[in-house]
Amino acid sequence: MWFNPPKRQDPYPDWQLDCQEALTPGFEILFDELTAVGWTREEIRASFVALLSANDLTNEANAELETELAIMRARMRLPRT
Repeated sequence: MWFNPPKRQDPYPDWQLDCQEALTPGFEILFDELTAVGWTREEIRASFVALLSANDLTNEANAELETELAIMRARMRLPRT
């Protein structure tokens, strides 16, 4: 596996630090490659922020859709009166 997994599956005090350490090698490679082809630190930072925001919005929309689908499925199973 390319990334280090969490040390434990349950919450623990250093989980965020461990996650950052797991991300660091890949981030450094990506960052070095992007700056080598001409992107600036600010452009890379802004793009990461935008990507994370877009990912959050996508996850929220997917969760809402899953909820709506679950409600529709439940209604379809109800007997018609």
